[in-house]
Amino acid sequence: MRHPKLLIAGIGLAAVAAVGGITAAAAGGPSASSATAGHSATAATVRTASATVGGKTETILVNSGGLPLYFYRPDTAAKSFVTGGVAALWPPLTSAAPTAAGASGKLAVVNDAHGHQVAYNGHLLYTFISDHAGQVTGQGVQNFFVATPGLTPITSSSAPTGTVPAAHGY
Repeated sequence: MRHPKLLIAGIGLAAVAAVGGITAAAAGGPSASSATAGHSATAATVRTASATVGGKTETILVNSGGLPLYFYRPDTAAKSFVTGGVAALWPPLTSAAPTAAGASGKLAVVNDAHGHQVAYNGHLLYTFISDHAGQVTGQGVQNFFVATPGLTPITSSSAPTGTVPAAHGY
């Protein structure tokens, strides 16, 4: 069974595409601008913010626009497995020169099909098109999970395991 929010988001995306409103930014392309899709091809700031996740207030990572950042569990430190329609719903955070504010983890740039994709502790980062600043709606959807400052680092190209703290119940 498909997640109702994704079905609605997919219908909305199809409607926008039908009227010609999809741009490289909405599709997560490397020329994306922060004003249209919540990420930037040139500069991005990853910072911390409080948000409600699964009914609990948590400190999470957000982009410069305040949108929650997610990681995709099947990704590796070197490769994104988010493509096609999934990438349209979960735009990658891209930046040639990301900066961190309030997060002590390691930021890196992985050159992949999305361009200069930002990684935190080895986890490639994404936003969710149904989110707004301060709103987390994608937690656990399609194997995406909210990125937190304490996200366990991955350094190999194998799929991450145990990256979500058990105390949070994710």
